Amino acid sequence: MEYRFGNCRVSVLTERLLRLEYDESRVFEDRPSQFALDRRFPEPCCSVEFRGGRLDLRSDGCHVIIGGGLELETFTDGLSWSSGQELHYLGGTARTLDNADGAIGLEPGIFSREGVGLLSDDSLLFGADGELRPRRPGTRDIYLFLYGRQFERGLRDLYRLSGRPPLLPRFALGNWWSRFWPYTTEEYLALMERFDAEGTPFSVAVLDMDWHLTRVPEGYSGWTGYTWNRELIPEPDKLLARLHGMGLHVSLNLHPAEGVQPFEERYGEVAEIMGVTGGETIPFDLNDRRFRRAYFELLLHPLEDMGVDFWWIDWQQGTRSTVEGLDPLWLLNHWHFLDAARRGRRPLILSRYAGAGSHRYPVGFSGDTIASWASLDFQPRFTAAAADMGFGWWSHDIGGHMGDGLRDEELACHRGERDDELYLRWLQFGVFSPICRLHSTCSPDAGKEPWRYSPEIAEIMRRFLALRHRLLPYLHSMNWRSHLEGIPLVRPLYHAWPDRPEAYEYPNVYEFGSQLIVAPVTAPGAGEKRAAEVRLWLPEGLWYDFFTDEVYEGGRRLTLRCPLERIPVFVRSGGIVPMQEPDCTEDLPERITLHVWPGQGRFRLCEGEELCLEAAIYQNESGVYIKARSSPPGRKYIIIRHTSGKTTLKCEEGY
Repeated sequence: MEYRFGNCRVSVLTERLLRLEYDESRVFEDRPSQFALDRRFPEPCCSVEFRGGRLDLRSDGCHVIIGGGLELETFTDGLSWSSGQELHYLGGTARTLDNADGAIGLEPGIFSREGVGLLSDDSLLFGADGELRPRRPGTRDIYLFLYGRQFERGLRDLYRLSGRPPLLPRFALGNWWSRFWPYTTEEYLALMERFDAEGTPFSVAVLDMDWHLTRVPEGYSGWTGYTWNRELIPEPDKLLARLHGMGLHVSLNLHPAEGVQPFEERYGEVAEIMGVTGGETIPFDLNDRRFRRAYFELLLHPLEDMGVDFWWIDWQQGTRSTVEGLDPLWLLNHWHFLDAARRGRRPLILSRYAGAGSHRYPVGFSGDTIASWASLDFQPRFTAAAADMGFGWWSHDIGGHMGDGLRDEELACHRGERDDELYLRWLQFGVFSPICRLHSTCSPDAGKEPWRYSPEIAEIMRRFLALRHRLLPYLHSMNWRSHLEGIPLVRPLYHAWPDRPEAYEYPNVYEFGSQLIVAPVTAPGAGEKRAAEVRLWLPEGLWYDFFTDEVYEGGRRLTLRCPLERIPVFVRSGGIVPMQEPDCTEDLPERITLHVWPGQGRFRLCEGEELCLEAAIYQNESGVYIKARSSPPGRKYIIIRHTSGKTTLKCEEGY
C-alpha cells in the first residue's frame, strides 16, 4: 500500500511499519538499499484516508497522522508523540568501544519510551548487478517503527525488512583464544597443549597481526600484511594442520587499509590484475571489481586453502572511501561475508559494527576497551541494548584490552594493569555473553591464561571456561532461535516483560536465551572473601539459582551477595537447559544432558538440520515428569533434576 501527495510517498509495509520518502523529483526509489533489502510485506490490515491534506492511518492500537512535509503525530498503544518532540530511545548500539573507559553514547535503536522509532536510511542502493549506487540528491528515506512495547514483533519486522540474522557455526559459540602477541609456532602449540592438559577447552584460535610481516621497509606500514612471518611461523601449513587436529578453528587478523604493498609475496600478481607497473602501493578499494577479485582470489583464498577458517577484519581507518557516502567497513563486511559462504559452510567474520543492517554480518568486534571496572560495568548494558537495533552477536575483549589510561598511540607494547578479581568477573560475564573471546594487548603482564592468576582465581576461571562449552547445546539452540524467530540470545528484560516498569530499571540484567536471566557482577567485592553486591529485579514466578538450586520468589527487587565462584544466574520454573561434555565443539555430540527444574516448561533443542529434540517438563500429584522426543529417534540422553525435594523425576514410557 502506498500513497503519494506532493513530493512525498508513504508506503505502509505493516500495520506498524511505514516508509516515508521525500523526493524533489517525485520519482521515488524502489531498489534495495544497504539497510532495506526487501520491502515486500503481506498486505497490511489497516484503514487509510486523507483528511485536510493529511494522511490518516489507523490499525489495531496505532494511529498516525502524516502532514505534507512528513510532519508526524503518532498514538501507539496509549503513547503519543509529535514531530519536534524529543524521543527517548530505550537502547541501541555503537560502532566501537575503542578506548572506552566506562559508558559511551549509543546510536538509537528502533524502540523508544514514546512507542516510536525513526530510522533514517541514507545508505546506498543496490543495482541489478549487486554493485552499489548513490542516491539521487534531494531525497529523504525514513522508516517509522510504531511498535510501542511490542518488541518481539518490531524485531521480526526489522529482520523481514533488513534480512534475518545468519546462523553461526556451532564452534563460534565456544571459547576463543586471542592475544596481541608475536607467537612462534612452538609457543602457540605449547599454549594450546597446556590448555588441553588442564581441561580448559577452546574452539577458536586467533592469530593477531604478527602472523604476517610487521618489520617492513621504511615508508611502508607493518599493520597491513598478507605474507606469513616465517621467522615466527616457518611452516604455516603445519601449524594450521596441528591446530585443526586439536579441534580448533583458526582466524587471522587483517588490517587491510594500507592496500597491497610491494614487499608482499603476491604483489606481482595483484599488480598485473590492477595494471600497476611502477612498483607503487596498490590502494585498498573494494569498490573496484578488479581489486576485489585480486584481494580475495590472490591474497586470501590461498591462505584459506592452507587452513584459515575465517577472518578478523580490524578496520580502524574511518568511513571515507572512493564512493561518497559509502563506508569501507560496511563494504568489507558485506563482501567478506558473501565470499565466506562460497565454500558451502556457514559464513563467519569477526569485524566492527557498520550501522543499521550489520546484524547480517556477524560477529561484531566491539574494540579495544580500557581494562577497568567502569568498562566491565558498561558491557552487559551495551550488549543487551544492542538488541534494540537487532544486533545480537557482540564479541568483547573479555578482560579488557589495555591498562587504565592508555590510548592508541601507546598500543605497541605497553604495561597492562592486572586485577585478578576484575578479570574473573569479566570472564564470568563473558561465559554468559554472546561470544566468549579472551583477548589482551601486547604486554607481558596482560595475558588471560588462568595460571597467570592466583590458584583460587585460576580454578574458578577453568570451571567457567568449561561451563561455556558444557552450555553449547543450549547456546546453539538459541542460535537457531535467533535465526528462525528473530529473538537475540541476549536482550533486555523489557523485551519479555514490557509492562513491568522494573524491567526498564536494571539495564545490566538480561535474558540469556529462553530459560535464563543473568545479572553479572561488575563491581569489586568486599571483605576477605571479596563477596560482591548485586541489585536486580526478578520477574514474577519461581526462579532457581543456576549454581545452587536455591529458590527465589519473583516479582520483586533483590540484593544478593555473590562469592567469587558464582554470579547471579536464574533458571525459570520448569526450566530445561541442555548441556554436554566440555570437550565437544562439533555438531551432534555423543550425549546431551537435559538439566531440568520443577514446574511447567518446554524446550526445543536444535543441533542442526539433522537433529531436533522436543522436551517438556510437568508436575502432578504423583511427581515431576519429563518427556522428550528426538528426530531422528535413537539419540541417547541423560535426564537430571537439579533441585532438591522429595518428588521423583520420571520419564514417561515411550520417550
